[in-house]
Amino acid sequence: MFPSEANPAGNVFGGEILKQIDIVAGIVGHRHCRTNAVTASIDRVDFLKPVFVGDVLILNARLNCVKKSSMEIEVRVEAENLLNGIRTLTGTAFVTMVALDKNGRPTEVPKLLLKTREEKKRFSEGLARMKRRAKERKKSKSHE
Repeated sequence: MFPSEANPAGNVFGGEILKQIDIVAGIVGHRHCRTNAVTASIDRVDFLKPVFVGDVLILNARLNCVKKSSMEIEVRVEAENLLNGIRTLTGTAFVTMVALDKNGRPTEVPKLLLKTREEKKRFSEGLARMKRRAKERKKSKSHE
């Protein structure tokens, strides 16, 4: 991370980290559906530890769950200190991406092939989160 991405004390801006989370989630979504995928929501972002100027940001993302046109992608953010090689978990987030067709309309995404117990568990947990988000969106729209 560079000084232009941080405050005067050398702490990287949360917005810069959110940008990187959005980029990596977009790549995962796009690779899965092989069409344009856009961010519908980013939630449960936890900034666990600071990231400093000079750290290398390492983002790992995985597809937890898919519905008809939406996908939940979990992102883990680590910072590696290049001087000592120590990696620290600095953040986590859940990103919902929506696949769009050539006309910009939501389009179906491929199903996930769930092989392991862990994959099935992540899918189930992701589906519960996606349902909760949909319910919250509906509730929020009714207050407009």
